[in-house]
Amino acid sequence: MISTKKHIQQLASLLLAKGIDDIIISPGSRNGPMTHTFAGSGLFNCRNIVDERSAAYFAMGLAQAKQKPVAIVCSSGTATLNYAPAIAEAFYLNIPLIVLTADRPDYWIDQAESQCIQQKGVYKNFTKKEISLPLGESEKELWFAAREINACLNLAVSGTPAPVHINVPLEEPLHDLLDTPLSPVKVIEEEETISALSATTIEKLASSFNQSQKVMILTGQQVPNPGLENLLAEIVEKTGAVVLKEHLANLNDPQFCGNIDTIMAAMLEDVPEHFQPDLLISFGGQYVSKALKQFLRKNKASQHWHLSLSNEHFDTYQSLTKVIAMDAVDFFEALLPELQEKGKDYLQLWKKKEAQVNQLRDQYILRTEWSDLTVFEQIRNAIPENSVVHLGNSSPVRYGLICEAVPNTQYFSNRGTAGIDGPMSTAVGFAHESEKLNTIILGDLSFFYDSNALWNNYVGNNFRVIVINNRGGNIFSLIKGPGESPAFREHFFTENKFKAEGIAKTFGLDYFKAENTEELEDALADFYSSEQQGPALLEIFTDAEVNTKTFRGLFKFVKG
Repeated sequence: MISTKKHIQQLASLLLAKGIDDIIISPGSRNGPMTHTFAGSGLFNCRNIVDERSAAYFAMGLAQAKQKPVAIVCSSGTATLNYAPAIAEAFYLNIPLIVLTADRPDYWIDQAESQCIQQKGVYKNFTKKEISLPLGESEKELWFAAREINACLNLAVSGTPAPVHINVPLEEPLHDLLDTPLSPVKVIEEEETISALSATTIEKLASSFNQSQKVMILTGQQVPNPGLENLLAEIVEKTGAVVLKEHLANLNDPQFCGNIDTIMAAMLEDVPEHFQPDLLISFGGQYVSKALKQFLRKNKASQHWHLSLSNEHFDTYQSLTKVIAMDAVDFFEALLPELQEKGKDYLQLWKKKEAQVNQLRDQYILRTEWSDLTVFEQIRNAIPENSVVHLGNSSPVRYGLICEAVPNTQYFSNRGTAGIDGPMSTAVGFAHESEKLNTIILGDLSFFYDSNALWNNYVGNNFRVIVINNRGGNIFSLIKGPGESPAFREHFFTENKFKAEGIAKTFGLDYFKAENTEELEDALADFYSSEQQGPALLEIFTDAEVNTKTFRGLFKFVKG
């Protein structure tokens, strides 16, 4: 059974024609026609999540895992606003969410009618396109709507992917149904085009690369791409270029340099100018390391090329000289044959510094007391290889990047806007599609904020939650400024006296806890045991003041 609403029938048919069949529905009445049609047609994979904020983050994680668009459906009014954080995150992570919001007819907006807000343009800063369908169902109105829906769905995945918004005003009756299949619709296709550089341009770019003695390639956050990794490894081997990456770049070749923050701290004791690149090539998402950004802004490259399919002029390091509208794989494939073999002095300089700071880091962790730093090292050693790790924002992602990456493991984090409000919901969505073991590591405030992530039927047996409970927002102790304020404890640190055990039991997760090294070792053994068949939560208690001391002590130690 499907809705009698012709716009909804047409919308459903176009989604199917574009291969979009995953729908996350949050219950409501105004979106009933969409719910009836998506669920009643039997052609969509529908999932129900009550909390719209969590539902949108779940959809984002699912889209990330499937590498295809996912649609979210909600009722009118404030339900639409609850989608906003995840839509913003998806926009900056380049994830194509299809946002479908039910709405009241225009004549009831701002007329003291319930569940009415101004929904047109509500996400305009975080979507590639927004449309509002007509209310009427004349032949011309259906033709117009089909054209606009086609354009919206095409834009979501063309160039740099991003969310799109289709607002759907609906008049009562909302729940009249037909026992009929969806009708075929006219599909407007957009042919994929591949940007190519002319032979002259390739020659000119290669000449600049070859003349540069110190080439740095910055790889931002991205999904795993073995083809790209192999290309970059060839370039490093041939030219001695330095590839800098964080775990979120999902690159594992040992020739590349990681552990950026500790390298930056130690570099200040050398001559930073020796590490300054002549040519900087960047692509992918954002870097976590603030120290790297500061270093590159102070020690600017003579040339900075940014690779962007959508021509974004990201001048993060205040040295941008060229934007190249190409996929990174296509660019490096074109450039590689023209590159000359060069010495590896610059690469060896970086690798030597990396080896030094890694050795110092390991020495420091071995001798330091129980703290978040030692906890993350124990967790890293316990996480099984060939799994997926999701890092929560604030201090967890920073600790996670200080430690070595787990071998053959994928890393993800909501670093588009870097909020603490949806990392667990995103991880649940990703794990729901993944066949691998998925671990989310997050702080206590983030866990409680996003605990509705567990309020659905899609938390799988492959899901593990690790909550680092240092009883507040410890990130504000680690960075300079807030800790010296009289308002620190109440308004920055936000002291938290709660535990996660009750929430774990409420949502049916097995609960483990640890308050020292020995307890953590035992808990991790059980937590990741093959005998642990269901989803589980491990809560680890640390002391915020000790955490601050050991964190700051690490950077002093690698400096000297």
